Amino acid sequence: MQYRIRREGDQNPSNPNQMPSESWERHTLREVLLEAYQDRRRARFWKNFWRVIGLLMFLAFIFSMTQGGKNNHPMALQAAKAHTAVIHLNGVIGDGYDDQVQMLRDSMEAAYKSGNAKAIIIRANSPGGSPVVSNIAFNEIRRLKALHKNVPVYVVAEDTCASGCYYIAAAADKIYADPSSVVGSIGVISGGFDATELMDKLGIKRRLKTAGSNKGMGDPFTPESPEQARIWQQMLEQIHGEFIKAVKLGRGNRLKEQENPDLFSGRVYTGLEAKNVGLIDDFGSVYSVARDVVKAPELVNYTPEDDLSKLLSRRFGAEVKAKVEETLAEVWR
Repeated sequence: MQYRIRREGDQNPSNPNQMPSESWERHTLREVLLEAYQDRRRARFWKNFWRVIGLLMFLAFIFSMTQGGKNNHPMALQAAKAHTAVIHLNGVIGDGYDDQVQMLRDSMEAAYKSGNAKAIIIRANSPGGSPVVSNIAFNEIRRLKALHKNVPVYVVAEDTCASGCYYIAAAADKIYADPSSVVGSIGVISGGFDATELMDKLGIKRRLKTAGSNKGMGDPFTPESPEQARIWQQMLEQIHGEFIKAVKLGRGNRLKEQENPDLFSGRVYTGLEAKNVGLIDDFGSVYSVARDVVKAPELVNYTPEDDLSKLLSRRFGAEVKAKVEETLAEVWR
């Protein structure tokens, strides 16, 4: 009788489907690793799922605060008694984010409608901007003032109220500023670059096709002709003339133009200098003007609150958007 010793790992002849021990170990290890991977993936899914839920709840809370809570805001409740209406004018005029003219119109009309606003203060902090937007705002403020002559409109300049901002401020009944404020800059500017010499050095040729001899005027890669330079200057002087006309219309004989030939030269003035040349009426802050001039120290902010889309784009910006997209991608991966 012969006996055969079966080594570990040999296939059992009685069970041809039995896997060798080495294959069985690999299979088991693969199953364990696969299960661990699936557990981690499930854990990651639920982790990111709750992140998204938390973020959505937070955004819903912000939305409810900016929309549903407006009527119960403490500042809105103050409008039921005598107060000074405040409107914020910040940033570059005509920066593309807001219709600043519409903002000023809506805010002023809301203050008039309250019936308890003793005056309107435009709290200005802007370096200027679009002459077109500034001129429209100037005219709209004067129009609304004419319809509500019993409610004076004041501008209080903070750090800066220059160029287009001062254009708008000139429409007010009076302008106040801090002695260290920067105001004025009654001028117009346009700039660019001339890269033609650099192109010559690099051996680059410009291929620009136009219909009209001045269509490419201002192109930095094309030489500027004397005629085009004259046209640009004429345009700037015309816009400057409109600016000067508006300031004179708004400020009247308070301007000391004869004593200050640089008044419309585009230079800026400190608050101290601006009072001497007639660009502002006196020194003051929004608080002192409301308290000492208007005699209504309670301030009510009539500046429209940002809606949810603006809140996301400005306060959270691209970071929140990127985070949401990243989280959603993780959830559905």
